[in-house]
Amino acid sequence: MVRLDDLQVLVLAAEQGSLSAAARELDITPAVASAAVKRLEDALGLRLLVRSTRSLRPTPEGSHYLVHAKAALAALQQGQQELSRGRQQVAGELTLSMPSDLGRNLLLGWLDAFMARHPALKLRLRISDRISDLFRQPVDVALRYGVPEDSSLVALPLDTSNRRLLVASPAYIARHGAPQSPAELKDHNCLRFVLGDRVYEQWLFGSDKVKVSGNRVSDDADCVRRWAISGQGIAYKSALDVSADIAAGRLKPLLEGWPTEPTPLYLVCPHRLSITPAVVALKDFLSQQIKQYRP
Repeated sequence: MVRLDDLQVLVLAAEQGSLSAAARELDITPAVASAAVKRLEDALGLRLLVRSTRSLRPTPEGSHYLVHAKAALAALQQGQQELSRGRQQVAGELTLSMPSDLGRNLLLGWLDAFMARHPALKLRLRISDRISDLFRQPVDVALRYGVPEDSSLVALPLDTSNRRLLVASPAYIARHGAPQSPAELKDHNCLRFVLGDRVYEQWLFGSDKVKVSGNRVSDDADCVRRWAISGQGIAYKSALDVSADIAAGRLKPLLEGWPTEPTPLYLVCPHRLSITPAVVALKDFLSQQIKQYRP
């Protein structure tokens, strides 16, 4: 069996006329270089180099073999370069899971711009507030609020400063008033959504945890936001989800003096091998879009 590193020694030694020079370039000892040529000659049953104390030259058989050795090394180098270019290219298919509200109302437009930048990429979207099992479902990467409970997942931060905001429409506030403390939420219709496999009804305000209730629950967080806009109750939503509604006057923030629950946004991968050039490009692009979007 011919070893590739032995071929490298042979080619360099023949080009430079010296085993010592080849050894220096490859950062090996002259003895190791000499052994490499000896292995090749034994494997082929031919003398490849004529060596003396001052010079080295290929034998006729060696000159013939060098043509093929150089071609083999060049082909392997070309293959490595093509693989490297492939690893750096944003191409192929990317399956992305993302929350309903953030996905429909903010990310879809951003993803159009991202795809325009990378026309060789194909995108497959899964929009759901159910947390995807990244090890069982065909998902390459997921956008999720909060640090993943599974420590084996790789979480790439997109917006670590994001928090929940308590909001209601001007019409709801006009009819029912605004709570002055988290404890007063028990007197209001609170719009709840399913987070993971449970109803999110323990709302945190600093060290205060308030169990809320109301007449509406949905497994689609976008539905909860729309209920709040239409004046059906109070919602506790990610700032990324409701900032545009607040800026447009469709929703009003409540209890602004109270600390709210942090909801950092992450791009989550099942393992580090999943962090392809497409995932890296998506992370950088979304991070920049969020930074520009921030009110």
